[in-house]
Amino acid sequence: MTHEEILEILNSRCSGTLMETLSIEYTSMTDHSLTARMPVTSKHLQPVGLLHGGATVSLAETVGSAASQIFMEDPHNFVAVGQEIAANHVRSARSGYVHATAEFLHKGRRTHVLEIRVKNDEGALISFVKMTNAIVPRANKERA
Repeated sequence: MTHEEILEILNSRCSGTLMETLSIEYTSMTDHSLTARMPVTSKHLQPVGLLHGGATVSLAETVGSAASQIFMEDPHNFVAVGQEIAANHVRSARSGYVHATAEFLHKGRRTHVLEIRVKNDEGALISFVKMTNAIVPRANKERA
């Protein structure tokens, strides 16, 4: 399957989810990373007019979870579930897009640790996120 086909599948699965509500879109991938973007609109802001940290973490968790799922050894029989996420917000945004790229720090058979960097359109770091996912067997009814 090509990278473009994978991105198309990922984006098609956003319908009716938080990803659709936040307008998150997967935009690119390599053999070792996945990137998604989210617009910064009024619905993504906190009352003082800055990008809400929760929206930023939602973007990071979205791309981190998807990266674990598409790069794991056996995605038909296992699923990635979040265990821990920690974010350091170093800058905010008021408009444009924020782009999150997930890369692996550790990719084991049962645990993935990812680094997700969230940047603005100019490439400035907005947030640095570390996420740990457990790789667990799918329930029988979920098997692909």
